[in-house]
Amino acid sequence: MDRRRDDGGFLGQPAWLWTLAALLLGLGMTAITTRMHHNALAQAESAQAARLAERSFDAVESQLRSCGLLVRSVQALFLASQEVTPDEFETIYTNLRPREHFPSLQAIGVAHRELRADGEHFVTDLVTPRDGNQRLYGLDIASQPANMRALEYSRDKDEPAMSGAFELIQRTGLPGPKDGVIIRLPVFSPGPSPTTIATRRARLVGSLAVSFQVSSLIERALPRETREDFAVRITDVSDQAPHLLFASDTAAETSALPDALTYRYRRDIVYGGRIWRMELRGTPGQMQSMSLPALTFAIGVLASLLLATLAWSLANTRARAFRMARNLSAQYRDSEARFRALNELLPTLVLLAHSQDGGLTYANHAARERLQLPDPEQSGKTLADLFEDEDLQEQFDDIAKGGWAMINRPTRFRSSGRRAYWMTLSVSQITLEGQSHLLAVANDITELRELNEMLAYQASHDALTGLSNRREFVRRLDAAINDLVDGTQVAMLYLDIDQFKVVNDTSGHVAGDQLLAQLANLLSSHLIEGEAIARLGGDEFGILVERTTPAAALAFAERMRHEIEVFEFSWEERAYTVSASIGLVLIDHAGAQQREVYSLADTACYMAKERGRNRVQLYSEDDQEIVRRRSELQWIGRLRQALSEQRFCLYFQELHPLQVVADAGGAHIELLIRLRDERGVMVPPGDFIPAAERYGLMPQLDRWVVETAFANFARLHPSGEPVRLCAINLSALTIEDDTFPAFVIEKLQTHGVAAERICFEITETAAVASMARVIAMMNRLRDIGCHFSLDDFGAGMASFGYLKNFPIDYIKIDGSFVRNIETDAVSQSIVRAVTDIGHQLGLIVVAEWVADQRAYDLLKTFGVDYAQGYLLHRPQALLR
Repeated sequence: MDRRRDDGGFLGQPAWLWTLAALLLGLGMTAITTRMHHNALAQAESAQAARLAERSFDAVESQLRSCGLLVRSVQALFLASQEVTPDEFETIYTNLRPREHFPSLQAIGVAHRELRADGEHFVTDLVTPRDGNQRLYGLDIASQPANMRALEYSRDKDEPAMSGAFELIQRTGLPGPKDGVIIRLPVFSPGPSPTTIATRRARLVGSLAVSFQVSSLIERALPRETREDFAVRITDVSDQAPHLLFASDTAAETSALPDALTYRYRRDIVYGGRIWRMELRGTPGQMQSMSLPALTFAIGVLASLLLATLAWSLANTRARAFRMARNLSAQYRDSEARFRALNELLPTLVLLAHSQDGGLTYANHAARERLQLPDPEQSGKTLADLFEDEDLQEQFDDIAKGGWAMINRPTRFRSSGRRAYWMTLSVSQITLEGQSHLLAVANDITELRELNEMLAYQASHDALTGLSNRREFVRRLDAAINDLVDGTQVAMLYLDIDQFKVVNDTSGHVAGDQLLAQLANLLSSHLIEGEAIARLGGDEFGILVERTTPAAALAFAERMRHEIEVFEFSWEERAYTVSASIGLVLIDHAGAQQREVYSLADTACYMAKERGRNRVQLYSEDDQEIVRRRSELQWIGRLRQALSEQRFCLYFQELHPLQVVADAGGAHIELLIRLRDERGVMVPPGDFIPAAERYGLMPQLDRWVVETAFANFARLHPSGEPVRLCAINLSALTIEDDTFPAFVIEKLQTHGVAAERICFEITETAAVASMARVIAMMNRLRDIGCHFSLDDFGAGMASFGYLKNFPIDYIKIDGSFVRNIETDAVSQSIVRAVTDIGHQLGLIVVAEWVADQRAYDLLKTFGVDYAQGYLLHRPQALLR
């Protein structure tokens, strides 16, 4: 009968008795399994030992037969040859290479038969190898009875005859084993092999012998496993007195063991008239790991312990289960009490209401305090009465019917004369004591919501003026464009304060900020519904006018300009008047891109500034100046992108001497910058150079040209011809840059370029515009050896008098004079005059735009030093 005991017993027996029984059962099964495992291993080892013994017997016998085959192969030579010379005998040994297969081989010898008065003699006269075997020469086999018996045996049977073991003559006096055996075959006179004893005796001319060191022969024949696992003894039992040929090191150890504790195997190997008795003896456990039964026993003991542990656990399960149930019940009561106490202390509002009517049944301390509900059940309020959102009642009803729970919905609680506050409300259905309830949990997010509203306002408004910022303005512009319908237009005004920098520089930034704030109030006061203003950045404002016409938009823009013009700003007893340049763009179709509209308004505002400031400029596709300026503005981004993507490249054009030049070694070239557009098409310089000059990007391009040219100076000319002089053009902004000379000096030193090979070209107009700074820059670079050339001379407003002031080495006549030199007498006179005056000043004169042979001949006649143009060399890409 199953009954529970306090000590964990089962079926009336104590737990320890069940545990002991399980342990004894497991140990008994373990002992039986271990014994079976041991017997199986012993049987497997016995079979393995027998197979290894057979393989060892066969290996020794095979080795003897292989030695006999070696002797037979040498015998065949004598049957095929009338006479074998010592050299031929040595050659046979060399070709057979017997010691590679039989390291125990000592010598191969032939003893020829001699008939003397006292009978037959066999004297050894052929021996190989000769080294170490000199003692064999002249050895008479008849003097060695054992050898003679082997000789006669092999003669009569024509089979290999093996001698008994004896001390080899060539091993006498040497260290190591000396016993050896000789395998013999008869040497017959040439002809077919004799088949009868009489014929063999009649044709016998000698005896062939091969000697082997016997212990080495046997040891190399035995498998490695045999030498490791068995004690080996091999004894020659052919004679009455057995002779030990080989015994392994472990033979003595195992011989003392009784037969019951060893494996014993024996076979008699018969070969060459001799009998070798081979005995193997091994110890059980030598070949197999006897630790495996021990491992089986250990695993069984462990399993027995686990079985005993399981029995102990099962016997005590019921008692532990009852004790655990009592403990859990006590813990649950304690936990419930702690939960109720914690729930009362939570800052989160917790409410409980009936699902049927929503009447409140419970509110924690935070809810009672915040909602002023001393007794929720007596208040007569429902859960929906606590919130301002009247739609919540329907959601509560849906949740009570089994709908989805409400998670973190923001809503406002009703306030009783106090500031309203926001909560995140979560409501779900639960069952308590068999009744359905709604559990509501709310967290106060009033401060977080106010913070979010403040951050949202700051994200869309300018802190200084209180106006919308650029981000908000762009959003409203997008919305206005998308809402356009046929027949309506949207106008964007881009305002830039003209004299703002004057106020900042004279009265400080505080005054400038105050001016912007007052202008913002002024402009905002003149707006009506459908018009919006924003500060776009710095002293720039944007105004959006919806549902307007071109005339109304222009009138509105003019009114804004006038209001700013008549406005007077006072600061610290100073009065300022300011004005504004206004760009106006009209949008009449939905789908326009706000970035494009913004760019058009910016361009129109820029043109208003260039055309005199304090004016309104309406963007029009028919205004060529605006279109050109817009194109230049678009080039700014494209040029910066081209620099970052390394799409600029260098071309070069050679200058050819027209007169005899003293030092004409090397090429004289001018570098030209080119641009590949995004599709890889070459862009003419006239398309991007003006924009780069107008918007201050030429210094970057000039520095790129200088560094690229210096870094690759040794390979500027594709032909590999050295460059004697390299001309590089500089823009007006670069020659006014005080840091440019230091940049050039640094790059010259970095790349190891001689300054004497560099010539910088500056235009006449750029040089005259800032003469003092240009001359200072030129002198600094001329001091290190650089040259200078005055480019486009005659195209500007400079006179010949300026030539005396500039430290230049070259003067380039403007191409407009060279182009018409054949037909225009004035051009001829100017070219002559520039050439003569240049030579008087010690300058080298260069003519550009040389396009035909007639102009080339005239320039040469006038004494011009160098010519440059398509006739001589078209610009060519370098650094491919």
